[in-house]
Amino acid sequence: MHIMEGFLPIEHAVGWSVAAAPFVAWGIRSVNRRIRENPEQRMLLGVAAAFTFVLSALKLPSVTGSCSHPTGTGLGAVLFGPAAMAPIGAVVLLFQALLLAHGGLTTLGANIFSMAVVGPFAAYGIFALARRLKASLAVSVFLAASLADLLTYVTTSVQLAWAFPDPVGGFGASFLKFAGIFALTQIPLAISEGLLTVVICNALARFNPQELQDLGVAPTPEVRA
Repeated sequence: MHIMEGFLPIEHAVGWSVAAAPFVAWGIRSVNRRIRENPEQRMLLGVAAAFTFVLSALKLPSVTGSCSHPTGTGLGAVLFGPAAMAPIGAVVLLFQALLLAHGGLTTLGANIFSMAVVGPFAAYGIFALARRLKASLAVSVFLAASLADLLTYVTTSVQLAWAFPDPVGGFGASFLKFAGIFALTQIPLAISEGLLTVVICNALARFNPQELQDLGVAPTPEVRA
C-alpha cells in the first residue's frame, strides 16, 4: 500500500495530503490528552506504534508503484481509538519513507489516508459492531484487524485508479485491476494479521487484564455479593 515516491500526479498528492491533515491534527490532540490524563498508558501506546511499524515494514512486491504488507493499525485502533492512529501512522510512514525507502514524501498524504485514517476507523467500527453483536473478544479483534487491512488496500486501489483510469473502462476497470492484483497477496496477509493481533490481545488480556478493562476493550468482571 506504500505508494512510491513521485508515482502520483502532483494534484493527487496534494489533495490526499490535505484530506489527511485534519485527522493527524485531531489525533495529536487526542493522544496528548490521553497521555496527560493516563500517563501509565504511554508504554502500551508505544507497543501499538512499534507493532504498526514492524508489520507495515514487511512488504511484498505487488501493484506497480506500490506493495503489499500487513498494516498493524488495527491493534492501536482497538486499544486507543482511531484518532490516535493517524499521527502514529504518519510518523511510522515518514520514518519508513526516510529510512527504508518505503513510500515517499510526495505520496505521504495518500499513504497516511489509506493506512492511518481509513484502516483505523474501519477497525474501530468493526470491533464496536462485533462486540455489540455479542461476538467474543478474539473474534471481534480478528475481524477488526483483518478487515481494516483489506479496506486499507481497497482505499489504495481507489487512489491508484483515480490517478490512472483505464483508457477504455475508466475508473471502474482500473479499480478492479488494482484491487484484483492486491487481493492475491493481501487476503492471506490480512488473515495472518488478524490472527497475530488476536495473539497480542490475548497476551494483554492474560497478563494485564486491568489495562484492557480501563481502555474499555475487555468487559469489567461482575462483582458478586
